[in-house]
Amino acid sequence: MATKPKSKPLPDVAKLTKAQAKVEWKRLALALEGHDRRYYQEDAPTVTDAEYDALRRRFNAIEARFPEFVTADSPSQKVGAAPSGRFKKVRHAVPMLSLDNAFAEQDVRDFVGRIERFLKLSDDKIAFSAEPKIDGLSMSLRYEGGELTTAATRGDGTEGEDVTANIRTLEDVPHRLKGRNVPEVCEVRGEVYMTKKAFLALNKKQVEAGEAPFANPRNSAAGSLRQKDPGITASRPLGFFAYAWGEMSAMPEDTQSGMIHWFERCGFRTNPLTKLCHAVEELLAFHRLIEEQRAELDYDIDGVVYKVDRLDWQERLGFVSRTPRWAIAHKFPAEQAMTVLRDIVIQVGRTGSLTPVGKLDPVGVGGVIVQNVTLHNEDYIKGIGGDGEPLREGRDIRIGDTVIIQRAGDVIPQVVDVVIDKRPNHAKEFHFPKKCPCPLHTDVVREETAAGEEGARARCTGEFACPFQKIEHLKLFASRRAFDIDGLGEKQIEFFFEQGWVKEPADIFTLAARNDKIKLGEHEGYGETSVRNLFNAIEERRRISLERFIYALGIRQVGETTALALARGYGSWAAFHDACLKVAKADEEAMAEMDALDQIGDTVIQSIAAYFGESHNRGIVERLTREVIILDAEKPKSNSAVAGKTVVFTGSLEKMTRDEAKATAERLGAKAAGSVSKKTDYVVAGPGAGSKLAEAQKHGVTVLTEDEWLKLIGE
Repeated sequence: MATKPKSKPLPDVAKLTKAQAKVEWKRLALALEGHDRRYYQEDAPTVTDAEYDALRRRFNAIEARFPEFVTADSPSQKVGAAPSGRFKKVRHAVPMLSLDNAFAEQDVRDFVGRIERFLKLSDDKIAFSAEPKIDGLSMSLRYEGGELTTAATRGDGTEGEDVTANIRTLEDVPHRLKGRNVPEVCEVRGEVYMTKKAFLALNKKQVEAGEAPFANPRNSAAGSLRQKDPGITASRPLGFFAYAWGEMSAMPEDTQSGMIHWFERCGFRTNPLTKLCHAVEELLAFHRLIEEQRAELDYDIDGVVYKVDRLDWQERLGFVSRTPRWAIAHKFPAEQAMTVLRDIVIQVGRTGSLTPVGKLDPVGVGGVIVQNVTLHNEDYIKGIGGDGEPLREGRDIRIGDTVIIQRAGDVIPQVVDVVIDKRPNHAKEFHFPKKCPCPLHTDVVREETAAGEEGARARCTGEFACPFQKIEHLKLFASRRAFDIDGLGEKQIEFFFEQGWVKEPADIFTLAARNDKIKLGEHEGYGETSVRNLFNAIEERRRISLERFIYALGIRQVGETTALALARGYGSWAAFHDACLKVAKADEEAMAEMDALDQIGDTVIQSIAAYFGESHNRGIVERLTREVIILDAEKPKSNSAVAGKTVVFTGSLEKMTRDEAKATAERLGAKAAGSVSKKTDYVVAGPGAGSKLAEAQKHGVTVLTEDEWLKLIGE
């Protein structure tokens, strides 16, 4: 009987060189974006939460060691994915954010230790609310005057989908809140789920009806809730656990555990396993207990969530980017499976990057059917790591091999090993293409660094001449996070491109004017109504927010969150465009001002310089701006004395930690920058302030002591 060979563990992040870490960081970022889209937008994940969480774990470890890698576009700065577009959109009054993850007990100890240092308390004085983490669909329920008015999915954290009619069919969701002490405006948040028993019964009916079964209870819950016909939702056995809140006109309790009891009094179901713990060892003991009970529960969970119980401490702790400092999800381990690799195909991305994808015999791993697996690059297939060291003890991956896949670890999903004993005689070595698979067959180059450590990344040299890259740029432009044009999806973009009707973004907005020649209505799938709807949808998108427009340009390293940071930093398209042109000409002052924006570093600046330094790109932008109206960035809503101001903290702060100072500034509507420029409004200088203080004096920036800053913000 063949034995499973031992796979070589991934190199410790602490041992990676900066160049090696950068390669892996880029790979992981791309994988995370794809999985976020499939999970949150399409309800069709190809991996389990465990695999996804393990990917996040390694990605976050790299960013923790190399914080300079973090940009506003990093997956660690994002939540979920944009709404799917099948329902009306709802903008959350308070964003629905995600939690950071812990995978080992030491991660939990570190989490508690950070809170102790932040609050300057010992852990035995800090109570934590601990509860099972339900694997379902996040939901926000808005009540006004005690009546349910709106129900929305999380979406991308900022905008979700209006599923009010469907959510009203759930028995666990009261149409009117019970009891007293109900705020005028109250948003109750929690998880819609399906029990395991109900899931099995539903899948049995699906199969009997000749329909495809759902992959797992989470998918079935999401699919059941996102039905155009509320009657279908009503026929599905869905439950709801309440555990959080959004906008509240008044707070009925002052602790997390108190709010859970208040939810119960209002008529909601809460998880009966929720427990109050008073030390890190109690948290860990609770996690072990829940893991032991996991198989006996009639609903899926993938970990335990810990939250600081006192709400005033939660507010003081604040957030790091898109995750709260006061909460963490302690996840359960993942699973592996064995299957056969049937083929390897090459995908060309928007930036010309060539990625090999393995086609597998479908295999179930943790309740999800996996059919595709990323193989990263040429060296990975050969069994060579980024540092030149062997992967999988040097075993290469061949078409026809039996492979072990894991839905956790470096990339999701990934091949962790090859079962050599099962390698057939006809197993075929894969030779990485030297030419792009696009019709132009342009050359493929390997990007090298001085140390040769990024050489595994292959890229098509065709740039905008490569049809694959052009199409991917157009898909991004019309996507939900960019211009969000209904009826102009990936298939439509490909069809219009092949017909020669849309070669660049501006062409989308001239389609209607050219329809006498194009005659779109004469093509299959386009009747009079669909053509009219498409042209109306395009017309509705002629006005666009600055951050969406910047993101839609498809600049490398400038994703959704980076675009938002740039939009807030410059305020208007004219100011941002002017800065980009100057940066492209290596204007030192413009580069310094851009670098001073929080989370905008050299990588982003270099990408912007390269993009606007190319005349072809400038032409695309110029023609596009003639067709659209770009709205200025929204002003901060806070009415504090520092709202809209840019502040830099330097030196040793004595009454608050640096993180606490930044969190407070951002909560009050200020921008916490990393460096000083002439556009900086305040520099808060503690003992030992050095070069930043000197820069402030050079530019005439107002310098405050820590006490003066606290007085200014009223704390």
